[in-house]
Amino acid sequence: MTFKARQLLTWLGVDLMSIEQINLESLRHRSIHGLLENQRVAVKAVEFEERELPDGLELIDGDDLRHKPFVEYLSARRIDHTAYPYMISPTAEGRQAKRIIIPFTHHGMIVGNTARFLDDRSPKYISDMQQGYVFGIDLQRENWQHAFVVEGIFDALAIDALAVLHNDINDKQVQVIKSLGRAITVIPDQDVAGMALVDRAMEMGWAVSMPEWPEGIKDVNDSVIRMGKLATILTILQFRETNKYKIEIQRKRLVKRLRS
Repeated sequence: MTFKARQLLTWLGVDLMSIEQINLESLRHRSIHGLLENQRVAVKAVEFEERELPDGLELIDGDDLRHKPFVEYLSARRIDHTAYPYMISPTAEGRQAKRIIIPFTHHGMIVGNTARFLDDRSPKYISDMQQGYVFGIDLQRENWQHAFVVEGIFDALAIDALAVLHNDINDKQVQVIKSLGRAITVIPDQDVAGMALVDRAMEMGWAVSMPEWPEGIKDVNDSVIRMGKLATILTILQFRETNKYKIEIQRKRLVKRLRS
């Protein structure tokens, strides 16, 4: 309660003990939404500059036979080709004809992109990415109170999560994630490199989930391919931990499985 509110109650003849009880009751029933709004305001916004997409792109069209290999690739990853503006350039020269462009957006503005090449050559991805960018901000809905943070872009697309696009979370990305004002759960890739995300999550006081998925499942997208979206989310929630001691137990179990 504010000083003025306390003063008003005093003038109305309410005794000090009753004022304190009202204050405690107010705190007890303060809505989660209100707390999240306060958290959102307290975090400094990260700004990005608008970027152009490569020339000669066209949206994937499931009815266009030229687009069939790209639709099939996304389908194999259990990704709906109509749920995001995936773009291709099937008439381009060389490798450019065998890529899917995934635009990076932030509050509706294009701020970069990544190209996923479908041939067997390296690199598989080439990205135009600004420092601090977090993919998937525009996938979040206003009424959601939780957000998942993953490493890879297809992991994020598979469950409407946030992707940091590498195995660490830099300070600007932390600001972007915190600006959502939501409970955060980090789901690392199940490999040695993914453990860096666990360290960062614990440093930030965020929850971590390392589900005991069947053998051969390394990340969220693998799980969605094998088990489906709903089952994947349920296992993430089942293994979600906020206690650092229990997170370390999960980590030791995972590392043991990786070494066996």
